[in-house]
This record gives sequence, structure tokens and C-alpha cells, in this order.
Amino acid sequence: MAHSRKKPVIGLLGGIGSGKSTVARAFGRLGCAVIDADALAHAALEQPQVKRQVVELLGPGVLDEDGRIDRGRVADSVFADASKLAGLTEIVHPVVLAKAQSFMETYRRNLAVRAIVLDMPLLVEVGWHTKCDRLVFVRCDREKRLARAKNKVFGKKNDAEMRENLQISLDKKIRLADNIVENNSDESALASQVADIFSNIVANT
Repeated sequence: MAHSRKKPVIGLLGGIGSGKSTVARAFGRLGCAVIDADALAHAALEQPQVKRQVVELLGPGVLDEDGRIDRGRVADSVFADASKLAGLTEIVHPVVLAKAQSFMETYRRNLAVRAIVLDMPLLVEVGWHTKCDRLVFVRCDREKRLARAKNKVFGKKNDAEMRENLQISLDKKIRLADNIVENNSDESALASQVADIFSNIVANT
């Protein structure tokens, strides 16, 4: 775990559908700035150069009727083909990480920001957990996670399972964590846990 930063960086870990974004919002209400890597990836797909590369990789079938990239079609293509997934990662991740780094630098200079939260699904996989002062694992029962994943853009249960199988195991991620948030109850219980963790982070930074 890294130390000696003026403003703590908090990384969120957990499985698909575990509620990391809900935890991120709870930190946000406490004065933290949240960097949402999924949102950055969606924005990246709107960039002309990225869009062109994705179409070259996956074919024009990933475009919707308006000529925009359909993320559901992209998911159907890449999660059935490891080489295509690797190719998509090479296109999108550098753009996402560069933007995330820029946000981090901006937030570090902003006196109103108490801490920076990285809501990044592949935080460990891309090595960004080493940028964090505290790692928080969001634990949730598997069936609840998969049920929540059905309501997301990549909405099929087997899609969620396939995506998770391509990531570092949850067992390894939980071993890396400094804190665990239990997300099998309601949001108020979740917010209370986050507040306790944040108080500890502030007291020890």
C-alpha cells in the first residue's frame, strides 16, 4: 500500500454487480471525487479515432442504426473471443487510463476534494491498485451479484460470469483489500460502513 500522499486515493474491488458504484457514490457524498472508469470507457467509444479502430477490429456490425457503437454488440463479440477482447483492451484502456490520470491530477489540486475514489473494474489487472492508499473490497452474495448484472448493459447472466472469469479471482482481490464492505443488506447499512472506513482513512492519512 502506498503512503505519503497529500490526498488519499481509495480503490474499489469486487465482483461484477457487487455494488462498487453504490459504494463510490457513498464516498462521493462524504466529499470524495469519484473516477468512474466505465463512464470513461463509454466516452472513449464516442471518440472518432477509437470508434474507427473498434470497427476495424470487430466489424461494422457493432454499430447501431445511428452509426454509433452499440456496447451490447461489442460485448457479444469480445466476450466470445479472447483475441478480440485483448484487441479492444489495447484500443480503449490507454485512453481511459490517460483520462483517469488527468482527473487524479486535477482532483489533487482541488482543495474541496477530500479523497479520490477509483471505481475501476480492472483496477488490479491494470496495476492501478498500486496507486491506492486504501483498497476496499465490496462483498456481495454471488446470486445477488448476478441478478444485479442482468440489469446492466451487458445484461445476460452468462455474460457476467464470462466477464468475471476473465478477471483476477475475487479471492486474490479480497486478500489485497485493506477493508471489506458487506453489501447484502440495504443502502443505509452500506453507507454506514463506508462512513466508518472513511473516518479511519482520514484519521490515518
